[in-house]
Amino acid sequence: MRMTKQILFLFILGSFLYACSPSLNHKTTNKEQPVVIANDSLEYEIIILDIGFNSFLNTVAKPKGFYSQNYLEIRNRVWVNIWNTRALNSAYNTSIYENQIDYDAHINYGYHVNYMLFNYFVFAQQKYKINLGGGFSNRIR
Repeated sequence: MRMTKQILFLFILGSFLYACSPSLNHKTTNKEQPVVIANDSLEYEIIILDIGFNSFLNTVAKPKGFYSQNYLEIRNRVWVNIWNTRALNSAYNTSIYENQIDYDAHINYGYHVNYMLFNYFVFAQQKYKINLGGGFSNRIR
């Protein structure tokens, strides 16, 4: 396994979309902090800047341990592949698919990284009304 420093920035312009939204009262809303997902032993990091993700993790996401790591890895492999294909194709919304995700199926990122990445995909599918395939997104509540 290659132990090179892998830094992944999954940066969605959630704050830009939020700032441009005329229907929200921005004065009463607290600024949401970025979510940092890291596995220090692999020197791997994901930074997610998307309004609502923190709230989603605290109120909607299934608790840690609900899914097995194997299940999360399988879903993440499928969704990363679809995400990266769309990120390379300008026909898709570039404010959603801004960056590719550097996810190697042969690296064990651990439960926490897989759990957080999985939940970001669930969140993004709901928030942006996208379907990353596998028929799974329609059953998420």
